[in-house]
Amino acid sequence: MGTFSIWHWLIVLAVVVMVFGTKKLRNLGADLGGAVKGFKDGIKDGGTAEEKAAAQVAQSSSVADKPTIDVEAKTKS
Repeated sequence: MGTFSIWHWLIVLAVVVMVFGTKKLRNLGADLGGAVKGFKDGIKDGGTAEEKAAAQVAQSSSVADKPTIDVEAKTKS
């Protein structure tokens, strides 16, 4: 009674398919697979994203050192 047999799992699977339908289950599987793939890509590119952010901060600080020019905007009449 502690473990389920294959027949228990087949009945549970049949009930789930009847309740949700195969199309929703297929979409759920595709969404889950896409999320896992996106997570793996994010982990793989994680180091390069930090390096890109550091480069952008360095570039923006060099831009901030330049003097700004004030201009007056006129509205078109």
